[in-house]
Amino acid sequence: MHIQTTNHIWHNGQLIPWDQANIHVMSHVVHYGSSVFEGIRCYTPGIFRLPEHMARLVDSAKIYRMPLPYTVEQLTTAVIDVVEANGVAPCYIRPIAFRGYGEMGVNPLKSPVEVYIANFPWGKYVPGNTGADVCVSSWARLAPNTMPTLAKAGANYMNSQLIRMEAEINGYSEGIGLDTNGYLSEGSGENLFLVRGGVLYTTPLANSVLNGITRGSILTLARQLGIEVVEQALPREMLYICDEAFFTGTAAEVTHLRSVDRILVGDGTMGPITKLLHDEFFGIVNGTRPDRHNWLTPVKVKVAEPVGA
Repeated sequence: MHIQTTNHIWHNGQLIPWDQANIHVMSHVVHYGSSVFEGIRCYTPGIFRLPEHMARLVDSAKIYRMPLPYTVEQLTTAVIDVVEANGVAPCYIRPIAFRGYGEMGVNPLKSPVEVYIANFPWGKYVPGNTGADVCVSSWARLAPNTMPTLAKAGANYMNSQLIRMEAEINGYSEGIGLDTNGYLSEGSGENLFLVRGGVLYTTPLANSVLNGITRGSILTLARQLGIEVVEQALPREMLYICDEAFFTGTAAEVTHLRSVDRILVGDGTMGPITKLLHDEFFGIVNGTRPDRHNWLTPVKVKVAEPVGA
């Protein structure tokens, strides 16, 4: 989806015009992928789980020995500032920290750390209005002793690009990667959930998955709704015999899977447990159900722009 520009981007403590948010072509991040980032959604009532996203950004930077000159609280305030300055909600928010212009070479330690925060309208991420048709990718997810998947790092998403491109070229909405042992991992940018026999299954962090904020939210909601939850390694064939399946993620939100490798999931429609969690999640973020977990950070936005599909 084409990026719709807004007026301001936050850069190292200052709001600057969108068109001035530029970096040098010799910046370390351009050559070596040395960035960590977040994806956050702001709904009409507020920003979804903003402190948790900022804490994960700080954690990602720590894993990569990238000292951020801002605290979680300062970054949280900066996100609110840029959303309110641009006056666009609902929207998608992209904070990113990266190694900038300094030295050439793999060692990043003497290259400065730059921090930017942008926001813009963004709609549906995974194609398919009646559910997504997905495939199992030929590309495996990252091995745990190669790239840390708990860090939301830009370089990790080169692997995601391969999974997503392969899926779309072959006529699917998205791909699912296996881990290096052949067990289910996640989509190119989404966590994976399956339902079988009334039990909700999801792949654990040890299967090379990102510790998704939306993933954690769905686990919380499921347990409160009395749904049995199991986090365990899952074989590929569970995709073909499960009753329901869905993706979660900031961009994907809660997206049910219609089919996997041309095999229908259940009858292809959104199943009852998926619908229960889908409706509870969207009820909270859209303000039609109580925000009992205080997941939404209010923002003062005078002009609300709808996000296109």
